[in-house]
Amino acid sequence: MNPIPVNEILLDGNEKKYLLECIETGWISSEGPFVKQFEEQFAARVGRRYGIAVSNGSVALDTAVVALGIGRGDEVILPTFTIISCAAAIVRAGAIPVVVDCEPHTWNINISQIEEKITPRTKAIMVVHIYGLPVDMMPILSLASKYGLQIIEDAAEMHGQTCNGLPCGSFGAISTFSFYPNKHVTTGEGGMLVTDDEELAVRCRSLRNLCFQPQKRFFHEELGWNFRMTNLQAAVGVAQLERLEEFIARKRYIGQRYTELLKDIPFLELPIVKTDYAENIYWVYGVVLKDKVLFDAEEIMRRLAQYKIGTRPFFWCMHEQPVFQKMGLFNNVSCPIAERIARRGFYIPSGLAITDEQIKRVASCLREIFS
Repeated sequence: MNPIPVNEILLDGNEKKYLLECIETGWISSEGPFVKQFEEQFAARVGRRYGIAVSNGSVALDTAVVALGIGRGDEVILPTFTIISCAAAIVRAGAIPVVVDCEPHTWNINISQIEEKITPRTKAIMVVHIYGLPVDMMPILSLASKYGLQIIEDAAEMHGQTCNGLPCGSFGAISTFSFYPNKHVTTGEGGMLVTDDEELAVRCRSLRNLCFQPQKRFFHEELGWNFRMTNLQAAVGVAQLERLEEFIARKRYIGQRYTELLKDIPFLELPIVKTDYAENIYWVYGVVLKDKVLFDAEEIMRRLAQYKIGTRPFFWCMHEQPVFQKMGLFNNVSCPIAERIARRGFYIPSGLAITDEQIKRVASCLREIFS
């Protein structure tokens, strides 16, 4: 019985052709032409004027926070149920992350709880779209306008997704993406910032490139980072982007098949198919154990591993992260919905290369465990 990995990618388009072009021309560094091509094409795909390619999605968040002038003493509101990169970018800038619980069904930030977290020190709202369904951006935009706040939109998992008919990645001052191998578009490692603000784009380009100056390259007035993307990575990204519509359709098919096969298991909460503002894109197929199940996600993942089925746990809440607790952050914070799904949620294999037979096998093993 062969293992079923939690993610398996498709690299059977023009990736090899474009990589060979990089090698034959010698353009393998960040100076190569595929970087600009990828930036322009990706920005256009999400309805933005400017794209800034970087080395991964985490540093895209670091760059966004600093580029917006967020610093010591500023507060940034974000969901507690997210990857640590989001809160880490805020903390590294010297700012204070203020967390909000999530909704029980979309797993996204609970919009109704945001306004009560806003103080005179609040500088921005970091919106993170989780797993397959985006946050409803319209009320977020209204809140930001009402209080004069910036929006950082983390659309790392939302390649090709829309919200109210508009592309995810098109909202707020700046948006970020990741191109890790489990994303709809991958470059192996890699990330992108997109914005409509020319000055902000120039600022991001400077920060990702050690703050070299155009007229006096090795004379530095501030510190930046080497967050550049290579031409090799961008070449893969261009090839992947060519197939984004195909990949979206494939992911939705995988989600549909799992839902058909698992919907009558009474012990699982399945991802919702759609809301009134978006249809699930199933970046991953996540499930949550119902409260009547006497074990948690760690146990069922262990049991699935015995069947050689790969899984991954849900995000662990930011307010429960030991590293932040040691810093004195999030004292007496409680987010019961996020705490529950962090302990009872996990996702099953749903990479683009998964076969129908593998989907059926995963579903069958889940049935056997619960039987």
